[in-house]
Amino acid sequence: MNRVCVFAGSNAGARPEYAAAARALATECAARGLGIVYGGGSVGLMGVLADAALAAGTEVIGVIPAPLATKELAHASLTELRVVESMHERKATMNALADGFVALPGGLGTFEETLEVLTWAQLGIHGKPVGVLNVKGYYDGLLRWLSHGVREGFVRREHLALLLFADTPSELLDRFAVWTPPPGPRPWLKPTQT
Repeated sequence: MNRVCVFAGSNAGARPEYAAAARALATECAARGLGIVYGGGSVGLMGVLADAALAAGTEVIGVIPAPLATKELAHASLTELRVVESMHERKATMNALADGFVALPGGLGTFEETLEVLTWAQLGIHGKPVGVLNVKGYYDGLLRWLSHGVREGFVRREHLALLLFADTPSELLDRFAVWTPPPGPRPWLKPTQT
């Protein structure tokens, strides 16, 4: 593993622990020699993450769509900033650059990005670990929601296991280090016999 893609809020959130977790994740990535790929913003948890990673001396690559570059105030001091045309291109570029995905607390964009890469893992589009840093129980509701989907027959239990939950950056990155993708081919993609 060389780089981790981090999804994070463009706001700082209501608790100081969220920013502390972003700094801790950046520091832990740097200590392990991992670069960071993220959304390219200089504000909110994104900015906290990037600033802490740069201060710790690790590579930080930002990927931001041109229309958001001014709205989100693209970070001017990154190792590399890639300005792309669309959100779709942003996500594809981040996926190509990263060897795993971490979600810090965030809003709708963070939720959408995390669930999309989780879906890609389910479909076998990538074999990379996907995890959430569950700061102060922020993602407890997501776990309950996905577990409800399992109980109701819409989410397979093995697909729920594709999303790793951890309370600290070191715990999550330790789990990434030993994670292996499920064996393929995916049985749910085989055509049914009639």
